Amino acid sequence: MRKGYDFGWILVLSALFSFSDASSQTVNQELSNIFTELWKLDVNRLKPGTHYNISLQGKAGYIPQGSTSAVDHASSPLFSSVDEVKLNSIITYARFIKLLDNYERSTGVAERVTAEEVTENNSFLDAILETAVMKRAHRYLIGTGKSRSDLRQFKSQLYYMWFRLYHRDRNGGEDSSGFEHVFVGETKFGREIMGLHNWVQFYLQEKQELLDYKGYKARDNDVPDEDDHVLNVQFSWHGLVKPVASAFIGVSPEFEMAIFTILFLTSTEKTTTAIVNLDEYQLEMVVHRHGRSIGTAYPKMLSSNNRHL
Repeated sequence: MRKGYDFGWILVLSALFSFSDASSQTVNQELSNIFTELWKLDVNRLKPGTHYNISLQGKAGYIPQGSTSAVDHASSPLFSSVDEVKLNSIITYARFIKLLDNYERSTGVAERVTAEEVTENNSFLDAILETAVMKRAHRYLIGTGKSRSDLRQFKSQLYYMWFRLYHRDRNGGEDSSGFEHVFVGETKFGREIMGLHNWVQFYLQEKQELLDYKGYKARDNDVPDEDDHVLNVQFSWHGLVKPVASAFIGVSPEFEMAIFTILFLTSTEKTTTAIVNLDEYQLEMVVHRHGRSIGTAYPKMLSSNNRHL
């Protein structure tokens, strides 16, 4: 009798947890719609198999955060080729790449921003604000009351969100920014990789043999394809290992700036998550705020190849 009673409660609890899990996967349709618009406008997104090729190789295993080694399930780099002529011919990529060497990798080491670097930051913002992607994002934010229509004010808002320096490590001076964390990557206490969610930086670090791709991360029933524009991966960088990182692949810098800016500005939560359907993917979009600036931002692949439909 007692065993049957326990079993009944197990079924009830199981149902409750299943319901809770399902409800937590509710798709944010408004964000899905605007992100899909931006996706269609992203004419600077590179084409897999044409402008770049990736080699997924093996599935990476589990390792805990803070590890310094991992079994390598990929003997070759993730990016087997990238059309750098194409990459550098697009002004937003060219100006984006100039920003990647402007930062100290370690937290706790104060950043020193030169006048030239400020000019590079502003030139990058000027370039992305000329794109259809950022123009549509700006109109959306005006419509939701999150940004002013004046372009100079919007640019200042973007600069503060992405490039304002702040303390990530309590020791030392201002050592981090949203842009550095998300697009460039950082290390914490020499023990942990933080950020580095951008495919261009990933490729360039691989090319310099500073980053070693260890394999993809995925559920058993959702193995990625080599034309996927979102991947979860494992890699080592400067002697440290990131157990799992997620990034868009092939998309333009303006697309990433646009969607993460929208997610950040349309919420006041410390950490904002939203489930969105985008192209053939279902993603969990994550943004963590550091005051009025970006702390981190990344996509987490939930399913690809329309398996969520």
